[in-house]
Amino acid sequence: MSDAATDLLRDLVGFDTTSALSNLPLIDYVRDYLNGHGIAATLVSSDDGTKANLYATLGPARPGGVVLSGHTDVVPVADQDWASDPFTLRAGDGRLYGRGTTDMKGFIAVALALVPAFLRRDLKRPIHLAFSYDEEIGCLGIPGLLSRLGADLPQPAYCVVGEPTGMKVATSHKGVATFETTVTGVPAHSSSPQFGVSANAYAARIVAHLLEVAERLAAQPEPESGFTPPVTTLNVGRLDGGTALNILAGHCTIGWELRPLPGTDAQALAAEIDAHIATEILPRMRAEHADANIVTKPRAAIPPLTPDPRAAEWALALSGQNDTIAVPYGAEAGLFQSHGIATVLCGPGDVAQAHQPNEYVETAQLEACEALLKRVGDWAARGTD
Repeated sequence: MSDAATDLLRDLVGFDTTSALSNLPLIDYVRDYLNGHGIAATLVSSDDGTKANLYATLGPARPGGVVLSGHTDVVPVADQDWASDPFTLRAGDGRLYGRGTTDMKGFIAVALALVPAFLRRDLKRPIHLAFSYDEEIGCLGIPGLLSRLGADLPQPAYCVVGEPTGMKVATSHKGVATFETTVTGVPAHSSSPQFGVSANAYAARIVAHLLEVAERLAAQPEPESGFTPPVTTLNVGRLDGGTALNILAGHCTIGWELRPLPGTDAQALAAEIDAHIATEILPRMRAEHADANIVTKPRAAIPPLTPDPRAAEWALALSGQNDTIAVPYGAEAGLFQSHGIATVLCGPGDVAQAHQPNEYVETAQLEACEALLKRVGDWAARGTD
């Protein structure tokens, strides 16, 4: 692994880009780095201007070629037991520790470190760079950038999303659909429950139904899908309601998600759940008090990545591998594919390290990433699309 990649990773890790914060200091750093190499970058900002995607093109300023894509945001470190400062890169035992080293600043650092080498080549195909915001909270940033591709920004032919796959070529990932169900009850003193209705009690009934759906889905595996687990999953990730032990809860919020296999209609599943709530739970609640209510709102929808023979053939040829894999997590790859770009995931690190305390990436994985991206440079220098 080059010293330049290590230095860049050290700087990137040093920016606290937890999704709740702005990523602009990191984006400005990357823009200045590219500008120092004569590369102009385009920023696509969030509506409130506090965050931005970055897009840049090396080589001919035209459509085609490949985009190397990564998200700049990271998950929180709160309540995690870190052995060292998570925003200071630490080396040891062939590993580099720090928040985002695996997910996924390691890939970004390697791609940026190779910019000078790419520029020394007579690139016939462009190499684009796309670095996004708010991937961790539902891939909220990248759609704004994708809407510009093919309009005022050149659209790539291929995309490599550098999520941690152990440098294996992944051609499919699950989708993600997230929801927030708000249960509105009527507060009352717990000694006189007849005067109110508990939002928590009815939220519990909703959660029980969600778990029944999850069990039903778990009993319908699709082993041929290649996923582990080979099922559509449902998770209740957040439950928040009530103010005191002696008060019937006035509100309760349930945060839940579906991770559908490709070919599974998450919206149809959500509609089925809505119908059960509307016919089986809400009427019973309103029988206790007419002001009670239950409302479910979708929060994020990430399409799955489905196998694309053209993308697989291209990526396997460059990587020297024979087989592709499927990964169970959601990613921006499905959105790139939905935009007409042949897309794979391939990046350094093990997803088991993502979001964990003492997150690390092995230097051997970064070296393998560097070797692959150099071959991408060879491909870009060889000919036209």
